[in-house]
Amino acid sequence: MKKFLLPAILLVLLTLLAACGGEESSADSKSIKLGGTAGPYSDMLTQAFKPALEEKGYTVEIVEFSDYIQPNNALDNGDLDANLFQHSVYLENFSKENGMDLTGLITVPTAPMGIYSNKYDSIEEIKDGSTIAIPNDPVNAARTFLVLQDHGLITLNPDAEELTVSEKDLETNTKNLVFQPIEAGGLPRAVESSDLAAVPGNFALAADMDLLEALVLENMPDQYRNLVAVKTENKDKQLSKDLVEIVESPEFEALIDSDFEGFGKPEWMANR
Repeated sequence: MKKFLLPAILLVLLTLLAACGGEESSADSKSIKLGGTAGPYSDMLTQAFKPALEEKGYTVEIVEFSDYIQPNNALDNGDLDANLFQHSVYLENFSKENGMDLTGLITVPTAPMGIYSNKYDSIEEIKDGSTIAIPNDPVNAARTFLVLQDHGLITLNPDAEELTVSEKDLETNTKNLVFQPIEAGGLPRAVESSDLAAVPGNFALAADMDLLEALVLENMPDQYRNLVAVKTENKDKQLSKDLVEIVESPEFEALIDSDFEGFGKPEWMANR
């Protein structure tokens, strides 16, 4: 009996050790997936994050998305380890509406909204009664009105909430601008059909527009700058620390300066 018992015990022990070893290997895995919308932010993941993470020993896959819904769904269900495509206002609203617990780690340089025109070469040339195409979603519309106010074309009710201002909050409209709300994706084409068009940076770049050809660029509040997001339960994990370290590095800022011209830097980066 002893002759058969000893080999059986050894077999059980070896199986348990193999299982433990497999669990440890999985837990220590540095194979990760990062997601971003197609365009400048998936480019940023590919050009800035991927090489830096690979230097830290990670195996990195970049996943591109064509909408603003799936990147957070994929993050929430564990198909992604982090994503980059949204600002904090969108992240907070989306998480609340969909019962998700997601956290922004750090803001990154972001393509600003610009006021573009094929008719005028400067803000000063804008004539009375000019038409301006603006985004029809509340968040980007509010950004448009703030840009116009910054450049003296309108004034807004000082008591209005900046993140939600709309046409109803106008107090003065010095050029009697006529606002034409349309879907944000159509704004690059509206440069041809309207006197002016307010185009968010990601849509401008997707349409091969030059950010520096805008009449004016947005002085973007940090709430509208894109950020690296993770599941809240992972915000203190080593990967999250590594992602923040990469964004804070001088090499990251140098790459932004050379390859992402016109992108506005967050306050923490601009003021250091």
